[in-house]
Amino acid sequence: MTPARHHLVWDWNGTLLNDLDLVVEATNAAFASVGGPVVTADEHRVRFRRPVAEYYAEMLGRAVDDEAFGRLDRIFHDAYRARLTTCELAADATAAIAAWPGSQSLLSMWFHDELVPTVHTYGLTAHFARVDGLRATVGGGPKAEWLEKHLAELGLAGSDVVLIGDSIDDADAAESVGARCVLYTGGFSDPSRLRASRHPVADTLTEAVALAATLP
Repeated sequence: MTPARHHLVWDWNGTLLNDLDLVVEATNAAFASVGGPVVTADEHRVRFRRPVAEYYAEMLGRAVDDEAFGRLDRIFHDAYRARLTTCELAADATAAIAAWPGSQSLLSMWFHDELVPTVHTYGLTAHFARVDGLRATVGGGPKAEWLEKHLAELGLAGSDVVLIGDSIDDADAAESVGARCVLYTGGFSDPSRLRASRHPVADTLTEAVALAATLP
């Protein structure tokens, strides 16, 4: 089957990479540094959102300005890096990548200079026309502007593209450029939040690819 939209953009964290437990652990390290609460994986999936500073402010019960967020973000990423090698790909990630009949790329909100060698370590680089991460010193913002830049570098219009990701932010980014999105329930978002959206939802990555191939 030839998909109407020939290019697939993959999300990384929580989608191809099964790193929810590590993200929750790193989030708790950041919260602990300021006397904050311990968040469970289920609670994180229900309440996490971007901008991440707003999520932190809600969980900590106080305003989080740019300076405070910068400190928390550094603690989060230090804790994340320390145990990244414990993470595996989603169970069907390689099969799902192989199932897509068109071109593919990867866009993550993780730092570009760390993302690129990590993707290579998992043996996936050759599958992607382009791999882009965050080119900034502090993360936490929405994905939309980065998706626009990613597609511009690829010379693609949004009408050529389907994005597979695990958050409403992924869907919002896709909509902002005229792309479609399939949401995956195995990542950082509570499945009920995803199913309440108007976007197609899949419980596995192979199912997500099959849905993506049918989208007009």
